[in-house]
Amino acid sequence: MMILNDKVAVVTGASQGLGRGFAEILLENGAKVALLDLNETLGREVQAHFNEIYGSDRTQFYPCDVASDELFKDAFQKVLHKFGRVDVFCNNAGILNEKDWEKTVSINLSGVVRGTYLAMDHMKKQNGGQGGVIINVASMAGLGPLPGAPIYTATKHGVVGFSRALAETSNIADYGVRINALCPGFVRTALLNSFQTDEKAMLESIMEKAKFLEVEDVAKAFLLLVKDESLNGAVLVVASAGTAFMSFPTELPRTPVTL
Repeated sequence: MMILNDKVAVVTGASQGLGRGFAEILLENGAKVALLDLNETLGREVQAHFNEIYGSDRTQFYPCDVASDELFKDAFQKVLHKFGRVDVFCNNAGILNEKDWEKTVSINLSGVVRGTYLAMDHMKKQNGGQGGVIINVASMAGLGPLPGAPIYTATKHGVVGFSRALAETSNIADYGVRINALCPGFVRTALLNSFQTDEKAMLESIMEKAKFLEVEDVAKAFLLLVKDESLNGAVLVVASAGTAFMSFPTELPRTPVTL
């Protein structure tokens, strides 16, 4: 198991919701955490809160827009300047906005790709890095459709596929980097109150019937993906019924179809 004492972690979208929960469980387990978020006011409030609990040298907030290559790279370099290394990288930032679908793709999928490659380039043992683990936060919508949110669904499917494919790249093991994906169901966070879609009534109807997860439940699953060094390419589902690893077919179905 990975020991987190004095390890350095980066969490995007860390000012609230799941990101804040991930940051806190990392701190509880001894890590130092860089908080990245677009919301500077909330980000600095969270840093101040964590400083009171865990000490002023364990947490640092950096404004960051994961939709921008330049701003993302700049924030990452500031993390390296402050802490000297990155051992855990969590791509968590995400939105649910079906109306501005290009923004949703840029944050939910392209942002994950940007963050993953930034972290990998630093972590690679061939580049003088010390290895590490990358956790990409997807959703149950990355495994099946979320009615009323086709763009959100597409981005989360993309996160799962990207993470699995990259984890199975032949030289990942040589790099010393693990990549896993986390797929929670509906969680009580501000994300669900901010969605923008023409199918808002449909989504609200679904959520009325859903059994919500608490942030703490998802954070425990996240910690498992971080610490268990046997896990690479894993997709962990967190639902109200429980937590389980997702299995995928090893080959395409060959059932004959009459055309």
